Amino acid sequence: MRKSIFAVLLFLAAVVFSGMLAQPSRARGSNGGQSAASGACDRACLYGFLDQYLDALKAKDPSRLPLAKGFKYTENNVAMNIGDGVWGTVTGLGTYNLRMADATNGQVGFYGIVQETSATSTFALRLKVEDRKISEAEILIRRSEGGGPFPSKPNLVDKPILNEIVPPENRRPRERMIALVDGYFSTLQLNDGVLFTQFDDNCNRIENGLQTTHNPDLVKTIPVSTMGCAEQFKLGNYRYDDRVRDRRYFLVDEERGLVMSAAFIDHAGRLGSYTLTDGRVMNSPMRIPSTLCLLELFKIRNGEIQQIEAVFIGVPYNMPSPWVQY
Repeated sequence: MRKSIFAVLLFLAAVVFSGMLAQPSRARGSNGGQSAASGACDRACLYGFLDQYLDALKAKDPSRLPLAKGFKYTENNVAMNIGDGVWGTVTGLGTYNLRMADATNGQVGFYGIVQETSATSTFALRLKVEDRKISEAEILIRRSEGGGPFPSKPNLVDKPILNEIVPPENRRPRERMIALVDGYFSTLQLNDGVLFTQFDDNCNRIENGLQTTHNPDLVKTIPVSTMGCAEQFKLGNYRYDDRVRDRRYFLVDEERGLVMSAAFIDHAGRLGSYTLTDGRVMNSPMRIPSTLCLLELFKIRNGEIQQIEAVFIGVPYNMPSPWVQY
């Protein structure tokens, strides 16, 4: 009888021990991320998923992608099935290749140029990777036939400042980086001349392929675009922006000092004229209700915003986001 009980106990112990061996390892690898068995994904891993996505897009074949159960896709702030939209009209991708990754949140971002049947456009892309599968994809395409001051065929050039590694002593914690970007949006929302963030003296901004700071070529059409980031805000130029809402900060690349964000800028259209902080009276360019939807990237070094890259489009006034729980 005792031998039978002892045999049973030995069997149970063997089962438990085998189960322990089968559990994913929690040891951290030399790259700072968890081991492959745990499903974590470091920078190289995230860039690999990004390359897979871009290759599949060029081939118009989403079946190539390892999509998670419950995968969600939006294009220009509209939820749709992957394979629809740009997947049916893409004819190629440009050479501009700006990428960033956040292994902590499993997010990878990209800014580039897409060619379609009748347009060459700037676009921004965000992917979320969970358990080695793509669970979310969000793309914003500013199609070139949209008009306005932006180039019909954007010619984006590489900016070393966005790719450089920030020395550890010049970095800030991810919470502080997010706070600086949120302060940027709060400054834009009120824009009475008071800054709620910090700017590098040489801060520049690219919007839909157009440099809208320190740009002498725009002196006649958009005079404020000859100024720097801080100067524009201190002037109170954007008083017509009534609200910057549904702000999301899903990707923080601490090594490169980058924060990729999303938001909407609402214009009620009620403001007729307003006075700048230097006393000049301006007429608001926004006289009907309108909203801009954006994916915007910020470079931060020494606690200051150095460079901004944005893609935005016009959407119906007060349009909600498929990515926000209301």
